[in-house]
Amino acid sequence: MRIALGLEYCGVGFSGWQSQPDGRAAQDVLERALAAIAAAPIRTTAAGRTDAGVHATMQIVHFDCDARRPDTAWVRGVNAHLPGAIAVQWAQPVAADFHARFAATARHYTYVLVNRPVRPALLAGRVGWYHRPLDPGAMASAAALLVGTRDFSAFRAAECQASSPVRTMSAATVAASGDGLRFEFTANAFLHHMIRNIVGALVAVGAGKHPPAWIGELLEGRNRTAAAPTFAPDGLYFTGADYDPRWQLPPTRRPLALPVAPLSPR
Repeated sequence: MRIALGLEYCGVGFSGWQSQPDGRAAQDVLERALAAIAAAPIRTTAAGRTDAGVHATMQIVHFDCDARRPDTAWVRGVNAHLPGAIAVQWAQPVAADFHARFAATARHYTYVLVNRPVRPALLAGRVGWYHRPLDPGAMASAAALLVGTRDFSAFRAAECQASSPVRTMSAATVAASGDGLRFEFTANAFLHHMIRNIVGALVAVGAGKHPPAWIGELLEGRNRTAAAPTFAPDGLYFTGADYDPRWQLPPTRRPLALPVAPLSPR
């Protein structure tokens, strides 16, 4: 039997999604909890691999299991074996050819940034931070240049294992609210560190270090060393993936409800 799950987790304290030798990845703790319910080893596959410190409001995974359990066992039972920072939101049997990664037609990320002189405390680890004033309009203009089918080599980590740097970005927006900035990205798939590298470049534009057109130049140049440093993982959230309705899944996308920052006028 193949089971699909919807998860949320806070990335603080996890060494990313993908299983690690230290056993501290989100995948590791989930598989241990699933094994406790299945009474057998379990291996999971996810829609997206998040980095250390990155969060998820709706991560989709699937696993195969011979044990017959009620759907509630894969939710409440598994959650009883999970740490507080990760929880199964729903579970559903799926067809044997469903694949959480390969069946996904799009993936969604949100990055939340606090823009004020003093670092945040109440939302530490859950939002990014930049201390100098940023221009949201310039950043939004720069982000628009990312939309389309592009070679994203300039925003690709050196250790990225993807066979091609070409991705199709269908949405890239920047919105401001009080001291907060919210970046939204949708693409068919993402490269390793791609969003954090893009956010770093957009922040450089917002800080006046480069004009919005610089983003287009980076795309054309395809040179990672010419772009900005990788931004902190703290404010990055995987907010779900899209699937064909034929899979009849529960909601596979959950927009981030976290406020971008304490609302105070500039």
